[in-house]
Amino acid sequence: MKFYIFLFCILFSLVLNAQNDTLKTIHVYVALCDNQNQGIVPVNESLGNGQNPRSNLYWGALYGVKTHFNNSADWSFLKTIKSTNPQILERVLFKHKTSNTYLLADAYDGLFIKQTTIDFLKASGGDHVQIINYDTKEFKFGGASGLVAYVGHDGLMEFSLDQEFSSCESSKDAIILACASKPYFTPYLKKTGANPLVWTSNLMAPEAYTLKAAIDGWIKKESDFQIRERAAQAYHIYQKCGIRGARNLLVTGF
Repeated sequence: MKFYIFLFCILFSLVLNAQNDTLKTIHVYVALCDNQNQGIVPVNESLGNGQNPRSNLYWGALYGVKTHFNNSADWSFLKTIKSTNPQILERVLFKHKTSNTYLLADAYDGLFIKQTTIDFLKASGGDHVQIINYDTKEFKFGGASGLVAYVGHDGLMEFSLDQEFSSCESSKDAIILACASKPYFTPYLKKTGANPLVWTSNLMAPEAYTLKAAIDGWIKKESDFQIRERAAQAYHIYQKCGIRGARNLLVTGF
């Protein structure tokens, strides 16, 4: 009897490890904060320079995507990758330390927030596939990623899109950290077929701790509501806005 229990434990462990080793890719589209070219309340000059990723509020600052993930104990920075797209000022690749998950983050020039939004929505619908080679391996991001995310100002408050977006054939999750992203992005995201994992009902600070918290739950294959709760808890901790307010702000689903 003990032998069969031992055997079952080994088999269960092998299955669990196989699940954890399943390759997952995440693509994060960041529209750099830009005082001059976006309809935002101006921030500090260096934080709001949309042409300088190094000091930008949503990229190189303390809670910017690149810095926050680089400082995380859960992620390893792999490399900076040269992009052939001149609108992308910096592209970085990370790997999750305890799972076979890779994250590609693109810092778009803040002047091109409209194109950032379009590229994100294309990826949400399964288009805009990006091939990245690293360590003799080929990885597919963009529309081939299981999770895509947008971080930055909600440009749809100032412009509309007349593009047609494809609908993804496979299951894909989307995170949109921008002010009032649910009311503004809904008509477009519905066309893509992506699942709105976490987005917002009102004004917010789209800093990377909320993104990381949601991704932590996504990697663990938690439910949408569990992932939303992680995001809300992180936002409450950093913004000190009260957990009730954070839960009302960060929502999931249509």
